[in-house]
Amino acid sequence: MSLESEAPGPSATFMGHPRGLLFLSFTEVWERFSFYGMQALLMLYMVDQALTPGHIDDILGMNAFRGVLEGVFGPLSTQAFASQIFGLYTGIVYLTPVVGGWLGDQVLGQKRTVMIGALLMALGHLLMAFEASFLIAMILLVLGSGCMKGNISAQVGGLYTRDDPKRTSAFSIFNLAINIGGFAAPLACGTIGELYGWHYGFGLAAIGMLIGVTIYALGIRHMPADTLKPKGHDRPKLHASDTPVLLALGVVLVLGTFYGVAYSQEFNVFNLWARSYTDLHIFGFAMPVTWYPSFDGLFIVTLTPLAMRYWAWQIGRGKGTNDLTKIGWSGLMGAVGMLSLVAASMIAANGGSPGVGWGAFCFFMFALGFLYNWPTTLALCSRVAPPAISGLIMGVAFLTAFVSNYAAGWIGGYYEKMAPQDFWLMHAGISAAGSLLTFALYRPLKRALSLK
Repeated sequence: MSLESEAPGPSATFMGHPRGLLFLSFTEVWERFSFYGMQALLMLYMVDQALTPGHIDDILGMNAFRGVLEGVFGPLSTQAFASQIFGLYTGIVYLTPVVGGWLGDQVLGQKRTVMIGALLMALGHLLMAFEASFLIAMILLVLGSGCMKGNISAQVGGLYTRDDPKRTSAFSIFNLAINIGGFAAPLACGTIGELYGWHYGFGLAAIGMLIGVTIYALGIRHMPADTLKPKGHDRPKLHASDTPVLLALGVVLVLGTFYGVAYSQEFNVFNLWARSYTDLHIFGFAMPVTWYPSFDGLFIVTLTPLAMRYWAWQIGRGKGTNDLTKIGWSGLMGAVGMLSLVAASMIAANGGSPGVGWGAFCFFMFALGFLYNWPTTLALCSRVAPPAISGLIMGVAFLTAFVSNYAAGWIGGYYEKMAPQDFWLMHAGISAAGSLLTFALYRPLKRALSLK
């Protein structure tokens, strides 16, 4: 099957969208199944097994790696060391798409780069099933994700003309698929990992990634033409007039990291907090703590069609909000979610046993904030980015997630030194600060990005 396939024709449609969106979305279902399945287990696996005496010495390079981190941050407890690793991994996963976007734009083309990334991720997940290759596996996952993320998102945008109004809904559908995988992964991989062994859970994540590779290969003829060699046209070039747009996009992406820091903590320290301070029983059933991240996917899947309907209703009444306004609201939603953890922590401090609902409400608010933040950010980048560097700009968008995840890992190292309510209140303030700054800079950003 040639990787230089034509872009889909007008008749190749799926629910009113190009058929390529179907294959890209289902590829992401399984890529995210593997990613979030592994992520649901990672923190608990490190704290309970991998980084404990008798195990840490078996991991190739881990003692040297710990020495490097402690040389920078000082002595680290097992929890603090695990939080640093988690933050570095989930952060660098979002740093490497900058390089991957450049490879897709300038060197290999987006199709080849995505395929290479998918195969690297599959191998990385397979190696996670073995303790000794833990660090090697994480390196492969980082490299593979870097090749996939920016390029596959750029391909979604490449299915549409720049003024096509279906572009934003396409990214919402794409992110809906992502979160179907995100919902199923902790239930499947988390349960297998907790009940039968961590490495079986990681192995299941590897199977999911292999399914994703297969789906992408089957649908590659429906993908848009690579920007590396667009047929019948010269390759797009940058112009001086692109500078204001790029600067404004940079500001928007930086402001988005505030929400991202708080959101990332749901997957870092949250499970440790929930295991220690909440009652996980629901009608007599003890819910595995690794199921908590499934709330994120569940709520995003549930809320996506409702949010799209609400936005369409707003537009129909002439009261539609632009992308910048949506991004601004997301941080306030995240702050409300964090305040629920503050309240639950105060209940626990006074001898109470807060139930699952407090954490579930936090995930609900962040899911709603996610819909207003991330798909909107990707759609905005896809719409206004210069065609010459569309994949690179998508990679830069994911760079904000690198900053957010690493910052969350670094801040997570202070969890043991703070009262839980103070820890979560700090994150509520971080999330709210991003919104306030976005609204403060609203007018110049709106003008530079030519938003209505």
